[in-house]
Amino acid sequence: MTASVAAESTDLPRWDLSRFGFSSPFSDEIDSHLEETAKLAEAFKAKYEGKLGELSLLSAIQDYEEISKRKTLVSSYLHLSYDVSLDDDTLKKRKGALSQRQSEIYGDNLEWFSLDVAELDDAILASQYENDPSLTKFKSFIDELRRQKPHNLSKDVERALTVRSPYVGNRPLVSFFDKELSLMRFKLDEDGKEVNMEVLLSRMQSSNDAAFRAKCLQVLNDGLAGSVSRTAALSLSSVAGGWLIENKERKYINLRSRRNLDNNCPDEVVDSLLVGVRSAGIPLCKRFYTLKKGILQKTQGLDKFRWSDRNAPIDIGGVSNEKISWEAAVAMVKKGYNQFSPKMSEMFVSMVEEKRIDVPATNGKKGGAYCAGVIPGVGPFQLLNFDGTKQDVATLAHESGHGVHDILAYEQGYLQYHPPLTLAETASIFGEMIVFRDLLAQSSSKEEELTLLMSKIDDVVNSVVRQCSFDRFEELVHTAREKGELSADELDEYWMSALREYYGKEGDAGGDSPFDTYENTSHLWSYVPHFHHVPFYVYSYAFADLVVGTLYNNFLTNKEGFEGRLLALLSAGGTKDFANALGPFGLDPTSSTFWTEALTAHLGELVNEAEKIAKELGYVE
Repeated sequence: MTASVAAESTDLPRWDLSRFGFSSPFSDEIDSHLEETAKLAEAFKAKYEGKLGELSLLSAIQDYEEISKRKTLVSSYLHLSYDVSLDDDTLKKRKGALSQRQSEIYGDNLEWFSLDVAELDDAILASQYENDPSLTKFKSFIDELRRQKPHNLSKDVERALTVRSPYVGNRPLVSFFDKELSLMRFKLDEDGKEVNMEVLLSRMQSSNDAAFRAKCLQVLNDGLAGSVSRTAALSLSSVAGGWLIENKERKYINLRSRRNLDNNCPDEVVDSLLVGVRSAGIPLCKRFYTLKKGILQKTQGLDKFRWSDRNAPIDIGGVSNEKISWEAAVAMVKKGYNQFSPKMSEMFVSMVEEKRIDVPATNGKKGGAYCAGVIPGVGPFQLLNFDGTKQDVATLAHESGHGVHDILAYEQGYLQYHPPLTLAETASIFGEMIVFRDLLAQSSSKEEELTLLMSKIDDVVNSVVRQCSFDRFEELVHTAREKGELSADELDEYWMSALREYYGKEGDAGGDSPFDTYENTSHLWSYVPHFHHVPFYVYSYAFADLVVGTLYNNFLTNKEGFEGRLLALLSAGGTKDFANALGPFGLDPTSSTFWTEALTAHLGELVNEAEKIAKELGYVE
């Protein structure tokens, strides 16, 4: 399958959103649904506000859950519809209008509920549990609301923030920036044909031509300069400013505390993770890129190791770099999942057969990939930008892991199926891991084995070291925001500072980095969506990758009953924090040595394997 076929084929599957029950984003059914939701919300407020200590808290939560599901059904449908049509201004306007109406419904009639549950007297809550033991089903939801109590503002302020959010603040600006990125086109060939960013990145990362990779990076970085990076700076400065003010008003201790509390993860554990990656992850990262540099010098005649070579494929005998068809990718993921868990494999196949995946990399489509859980009984749905690369297969395995996680956790109900971010990537990265290990076991030569290992280490380094460098960039940005609005030039400087902290000073400048130059990297912060949508989310990738690596090693040494324990962890959704969820596996991420040991056992062993084979094949000394 050629690159053009992979990227442009109209035969690649699109998702089927008919199970939402709406005929189109513009149908009157949506408006009727929302107005009925508004009436239910008004009745809910009239019945329960100020009376939670007198009436059944269980009944109140059940009613709240049903109304919340109705709201999410509409917002998810509009979100998914728009993400494949970002160039449709009429749809954008429709989505915005409905978002405004939803905010009014929540702010006027539902916002109070979480605040009142948080304020319930302990004795009253204990009495509710005693009078109706079934309330314990929602204990995790109740506990989460009550953890937020010290950080809640008054009802009037919380309502005002909610109702105003679609009109002012970060949301409209971030939405505008998302659209601008989706509209970007880049010229790679002299024939003047343009490609979108997803195709550009895919071609750069899959090419065996170092000069072409360098050109791709230059085209990308140049394209992000000017108005794009200035718009990104305005959006990110607004997000950081809002985060700063709310942290102060809500009395969070440090920059990450708000996100950590949402994850039910102590600040000390996250700090330990970041310290562990700095102390053990960075040296392993440099070892790996030194190895990769040596292999590329011998196989591709590399003169300099550039940032564009970071994810370059290893071009050695016995390995095909041809594009992978969608059908072949599905078969690979299905087989890999089945090697570990037939149940997970069946769930994956059902997502494919039920048209829950939007596959092709089309113009006007949101970049990257994600899996939306929506609500139990309707979701999940995956958005991909499939271009037929090996990385695209890994992405399919990753997002399908999220889908499996959602399906298993739906039994906890809408309010509790979402896992904390510290566990949200567990199934997705485990999905990648089992597919990788299955392919590695099938390798027919040392060359193929080395190629697979190097590709996997690319993924791990990107999930662990690179994501923590992203976190460092955010830390620099959010700290500086206190002194005023940030310019694109300042953000360029913070980006390069974080890059050098984690990858070393470039070799051409006398530094210790395996990279000889960081040319054409200064604006790359501009296209990372997490900075705008979910501040300080990125460490969860490192958290999950190291936990999954440790879990996989646990699986290899203690296979009996492991599948059941993992499926139980995933089925728990948001009802268990990370410590309780990982306890059955004998893991304790609260230990001060956990992260350095995890890095050594997971990333360290992969690098050891790759170095050993590379030496055997004569690629390095």
